[in-house]
Amino acid sequence: MSKIMMPVISVAALAAACPNALRGSVRMDAGDNPEALLKEVNQQLQTLNGEIKKTAEQALKESKAAGDLSAATKATTDELLARQSATMKAVDDLKALVEGVETKTLEISQQVAAGGGSSKSSVMSLGQAVLAEGADRIKTYKGGTLSLTIQNAVTTASGSGGGLIYHEEEREPVRMPRRRLLVRNLLMPGRTNSDQVHYRKQVLRTSGAGMVAETTPSGASEFGWDKAVERVKKIATHTNISEEALADADQLQSEIDGELRYLIDLEEEKQIVAGDGVGENLTGLLTQAPAFVAAAGLPNANRIDRLRLALLQVTLEDYMPAEILLNPTDWAAIELQKVGGTDERYVYGDPGAQATPRLWGKDVVETNTMSVGEWLVGDLAMAATYYDRSETEVLLSTEHDQNFIEDMITMKARKRVAMAIKRALAMVKGNFTFV
Repeated sequence: MSKIMMPVISVAALAAACPNALRGSVRMDAGDNPEALLKEVNQQLQTLNGEIKKTAEQALKESKAAGDLSAATKATTDELLARQSATMKAVDDLKALVEGVETKTLEISQQVAAGGGSSKSSVMSLGQAVLAEGADRIKTYKGGTLSLTIQNAVTTASGSGGGLIYHEEEREPVRMPRRRLLVRNLLMPGRTNSDQVHYRKQVLRTSGAGMVAETTPSGASEFGWDKAVERVKKIATHTNISEEALADADQLQSEIDGELRYLIDLEEEKQIVAGDGVGENLTGLLTQAPAFVAAAGLPNANRIDRLRLALLQVTLEDYMPAEILLNPTDWAAIELQKVGGTDERYVYGDPGAQATPRLWGKDVVETNTMSVGEWLVGDLAMAATYYDRSETEVLLSTEHDQNFIEDMITMKARKRVAMAIKRALAMVKGNFTFV
């Protein structure tokens, strides 16, 4: 039986060609350029793989020819496989070494960029910081209070633990205050479907009623009415918003909607109370209310006296006053009025009592729409009717001015109303100026 001998010299040649830094395992003294060494080892691995392939082909031929492998062939194959395994492990170790070098280089670059090149500037835990900053003082500690200044610990500062602090965020905005709008609800409500409100107002009543004897003619009574007209007027306002703001801030539209509606209602109350009737202004209560005239012979020395005389003036016109409109400052002055002299009691009553504001049996309506020092007394539901033509509506449009090309949206609020002062004598206005 003939045997084919394998070229054992190839294994020895490969061993001789193996780089020194890889003999045994990869060492940190692999040179200044581990990347070049990795390239060299990869080339050796490719050569070794070629030798293994040749050996495998030769072993196959030998097996076919002789039916078995010689001991030398088996030994050569085992040694080549062992060398291949060691070389592949060396390649993996070199890759890890290269990655470590790159990571270390990056850390050094970052430290240099941050102004320090020492690893001592890295953030330490609190325990490490205590040992680093106060180790010597702890060794010599003999009791009492020991104060250590920790200069390098995880804190809430930016670049330390502060980057992981998540702050609570409230979605509900803090809005500016809004005035309580009370006056409209005191008027008689009405509706209209036209641009004008026409009504008839009695202007004459002369009584001829009297006691008469049989067959004696009765006295004649006279009556008269005039036609009155109130025109529907509009209250409106608008604001401009960018399309981006409206799209990105999901609460913005509802917030602006509420603000615009409030401003419409606020202007409405101002018009109801003090509109001068000129142009597009409503004719307000104070514009039509008769002026206060003090009844002769009755006290008129302070706010309480004057308001009682005002109620009397309305009553003498055969109306029943129901409300007193005051600025909050004037109502506070009334509540703070004291008996006088050595008596420090309040005239109005117990400050601790929980009671609805009332004076002389009438409801007191505090509103900043009334100026300080002025007041209005009367039965306002009898005095005026307030008509709604269209309630407040809020509209959006991109067609105003330069909106389309500037990506702006105009948001507009409006309402149409009319107000008729039908019985001016059911109220009276005045002030708190005392001569």
